[in-house]
Amino acid sequence: MNLYESGEMYLETILVLLDEKKNVRSIDVAEHMNFSKPSVSRAMGKLKEDKLISIDKDGYITLTKKGQEVAGKVYDRHKLLTGLLKQVGVSDEVAEADACRMEHVVSDETIDALRKYLK
Repeated sequence: MNLYESGEMYLETILVLLDEKKNVRSIDVAEHMNFSKPSVSRAMGKLKEDKLISIDKDGYITLTKKGQEVAGKVYDRHKLLTGLLKQVGVSDEVAEADACRMEHVVSDETIDALRKYLK
């Protein structure tokens, strides 16, 4: 599966929102990401088509097992990169923003090496 950065961002956002509150709908994702409702609706349709999320009759979103794996991997990378950037003196705000971009392009090999180095 070749998921684009935007799809990963949506999955990560859903994971974070599900952690904050029990029920998540497209409007919650749109508000959190500051995206338009139609854009989020199209993205949710694609994620559902790719079997990464489920949407019940009331519009509540859950991550499928596959979606949970992808979202968890992206979020784990985000936390690792944010922490590393903060350790080397990058401000919280910049570390968050940079990690958000880096998490989608850095290789598994690099993440594994960073994880090993930090231990």
